[in-house]
Parts: sequence; structure tokens; C-alpha cells
Amino acid sequence: MPETSDRKDDHIRIIEEEDVETSGTGFGDIDLVHEALPEIHRDEIDTSIEFLGHELAAPIVIESMTGGHPNTTKINRSLAGAAQDVGVAMGVGSQRAGLELEDDGVLESYTVVREAAPDAFLYGNVGAAQLLEYDVEAVERAVDMIEADAMAIHLNFLQEAVQPEGDVDARGCLEAIERVASALSVPVIVKETGNGISRSTAERLTDAGVDAIDVAGKGGTTWSGIESYRAAAVGARRQEQVGQLFRAWGVPTAVSTLESSAVHETVIASGGVRSGLDIAKAIALGASAGGLAKPFLSPAGQGQEAVVDTLETLLLELKTAMFVTGSATVEELQEAEYVVLGRTREYLEG
Repeated sequence: MPETSDRKDDHIRIIEEEDVETSGTGFGDIDLVHEALPEIHRDEIDTSIEFLGHELAAPIVIESMTGGHPNTTKINRSLAGAAQDVGVAMGVGSQRAGLELEDDGVLESYTVVREAAPDAFLYGNVGAAQLLEYDVEAVERAVDMIEADAMAIHLNFLQEAVQPEGDVDARGCLEAIERVASALSVPVIVKETGNGISRSTAERLTDAGVDAIDVAGKGGTTWSGIESYRAAAVGARRQEQVGQLFRAWGVPTAVSTLESSAVHETVIASGGVRSGLDIAKAIALGASAGGLAKPFLSPAGQGQEAVVDTLETLLLELKTAMFVTGSATVEELQEAEYVVLGRTREYLEG
């Protein structure tokens, strides 16, 4: 199996077996103000949102995780089936392997998502570095591969810097993103991969015409840490050390959400989001939706029902937060009062 595909299998194994979690999202410093007299019925709370021209039943995104190896097909089938059942959005992992390898097993790991979720909002995924090699037609092939409703372009240059085989040429990527955003047949989401997006970067992406920003901030799964484990396995000592040094690098998710939503109207808050309360806090900070990846991985290995169960727990947590802030709709939650404390406040003031 070629290198790109094998790497996808390595990533899933490391996430399942090793310590790849970091802290510091900033959500612990965000307090939503309690409403003692909400004057609404919890069971009548409306969690639906309009997202890039589609309606979702809840402001939840199953974040891009995997694809590109036959071993990941079951995971993507479970995730997509659950997205279909609950009415949330889902993204696939990088489609580079599907575009570059002529292998039916690799392709099925992606195409399975539309088969399992004929009506769900699904988005594809290519790397910003690959846009220097791909023209818009190639990105359209990634759209067609899963009949995508949108395309994510991921920014993962710290991860690439730690990979022994990483692509560390970041020149011209913003121009390439702008080119794709202006010509692609579906909306374009630009997403980080665990290190966050600053206000200035969000401004540049907004000016480039992207349709949504997924901040993927510091505080969740550390791809620097994952690549450090991979580097250790092949004896790449320097990359292993660099991966550990930058394990907790980045802009905290809460900060990135606030700063990005100040300049772009459609922001997904991800990176260490671990509960419906985190999603509620992110929406109060300005996000349109909250995204999670790792919390769905183990349930996806068990099957679709386990993923649905995880989603239903998140929904109950979110509805509870909405109830006790007096928010009958997601639009009202976006106006909920909150207080910023501690290091997050210092970060924003600094």
C-alpha cells in the first residue's frame, strides 16, 4: 500500500493507542451567564441552523478524520450513517490518496459516506499544500468523489514540518485558496488542524472569499504529537523532538473562535470541543457550529448506533445549556451573555 495510504492507517492507530490530547482550549475560562427564569420549554428548543445553504438539525459537525485506507471504510460508514440519522454535518479526511491512487479499496473509504448518507451535509477535504499541484478541475474531482456539499481546504503546516516526509513549501497557498474559492462549484471551508487561526489570518481568508472558517484551535488532538510518535517509529529523532516541543503550540480554540467570528460570518469552532456545553460556549462567542473529531472515533469503530448515541448526548447537553441561558433558538444563543476569565482574558487583552 503506498505511503499516503499507509500514513492514514498510522494516524488512526496512534490516536487510538497513544496520548495525543492537549489542554488549553480556553473554554474553561468562558462562563455563560445563568438565566434563572428562562420562560421557555426545554423540549421545544429549536437547535436547527442554516449552514452554507443547507439546514442542519443541530449546529454540530463531525470533523474530518479519515479516509484513504481500506481499514477506514467502516469508520466513515458509521460516521456518515449517524450524520444522516441525526441531521448534522460530516467531513472526510484528506482525499489526496483517493485522487492520486488507483485503488478501489482506497476510493471506497471515501465514496462510502454518500452511500451511507444520501441526504446529509458532507464536505470533502484537500490540503492547501496540494493546491499548488492541483488545478480547480482536480478539486472538482474530489467534490464528485463524495458528491460533496462543500470542500474543506486544510492548513496543517506544523504537522507537515514534523513529518519526516512532510511538505513544507507554504508559498502561494493563499493565492491558490482564493483561486479555488472563486471557481469551485461548492462552498469552500478553510480549516486548521489543531493550531488555530488568528484574527489576521481570518481576515486574509475572508478577503480571499472563503465561505467558512473552521478554527481547529489548540486544546484537542495534537497532530504535532501524532507525527512525533510516527517519527519515533522510523528513528527520525530530530522530528520526534520537534513534534514534542510543539505539541501544545497554537491559538486556543476559544480565542480563535472570538477572533475569527469578528471578521467572518460563518465560523466552525473545533479543537478540543468535548461537550454540548463547549458547543454552546462557542456559539455564544460567535461560531455558527461546533465540531468534534476524536470523541467520535471510538464509537465509529463500534458502529453507527454508538455514534448516534454520542450525538444524542451532545444534543441533550447543548439543549440544557440553551435552556439555562434562556435561548429558544441557536440565533438567541449567539446573543447569550458570557464572561471571559483567566488566561483567555489575558490572551485577548494582550
